[in-house]
This record gives sequence, C-alpha cells and structure tokens, in this order.
Amino acid sequence: MIVALLLCLIAQDTVPARYGTLRRDDIVVRLATGTIEVQVLPLDEQVIRLLAPDTYRSLTQLEQSRAAEITEAAARGGTENPTLVMVTFLGVVPQARFNPEDMTITSRGRLFRPIGIVPLSPTWSSFQLDARQQAAAIYLFEPGISVREQLTVSYQGQSSDAWSHSLRLLDQERARVKARALVAPP
Repeated sequence: MIVALLLCLIAQDTVPARYGTLRRDDIVVRLATGTIEVQVLPLDEQVIRLLAPDTYRSLTQLEQSRAAEITEAAARGGTENPTLVMVTFLGVVPQARFNPEDMTITSRGRLFRPIGIVPLSPTWSSFQLDARQQAAAIYLFEPGISVREQLTVSYQGQSSDAWSHSLRLLDQERARVKARALVAPP
C-alpha cells in the first residue's frame, strides 16, 4: 500500500527525481533544548525529490524498507495515508533524556500530534542519549500538513519557524531542477 501511495505521489509531482542538489542539512528544521537537539525533515515527495540523488535514494529506500511498520502504525493511528516526517534527536550533553511524544507540528493553523512512530535506531527505546549520540524515527501524522506552506515545529516549549527559510530554498531548487531536466539528455 505504501509503495502504491508513493507511486501515486510521484505521478502527481511534476518535478523529476535525480536532478536535485540540496543537502538534508540545507532544509532540516532544528530545535535545541540545551540537552537535546531535534532535527525534523518532512519525507514528502515534493521535498525529498529536491535533495541530492544519493539522499533521495536513501530516504526512499528507508521508507520502502519500513513500509510494513509504517502501514501498521498508520492503521493503529486510524489513517491510510499518513504524513511522514523523519525526526532525529541528538544528545548535546551526557545522559540527555528525550520524550518523543512531545514533538508537534502546526500547519495551516492546526496542531498535529504524532499518531504513530516507527523507530529507526536501536537507542530509541531508552529515551536517553549520550553526547553526540542520536536516535531517529519516522513519525506519522494525520493527513493535512502542507509542506508547501509555512509550518511550525515544537518540542518541549521550544518552537521553530525555520521551515519558511527551507521553503525559499525548495522553491528555488524546484525551478533549477525543472531547468536541469529540460536540458538533460534522455
């Protein structure tokens, strides 16, 4: 089902894959609490198609490899078409604790809480990180988050509107990708 959904989304997006040059770090939203840094990256095709080909390929493969877990988590959350977001917690200090449920996204004036989480790191379930250690997961949200508009990421009282900067970069890259695709050999 997830693969069919991805193919449907690919067909809807007019930007071809493999022409992007953005790095993940160019567009990820960052928040810091003093003990934890949180990095948030929407996994929407409209976003990841604009990343460098190797990054696009690895994120697509990651989603495909976790498709069964994502489908199960979506069903438990009561939706067939969740919005997927990759969230990474990084320890800034030793024994830094994190609470995965405290992360929210506000889009179009609506607050979204995770309806499911698919852990990617073995350290996830400890909810604690050493300095420079990380734990990543794919978060599932109800449909309705728009990655083509401003959104706010919040975690434990901290908020970031950095997506507005990412939107500008994505729009610029979208135009460049369309131009590259026109002049590329078939």
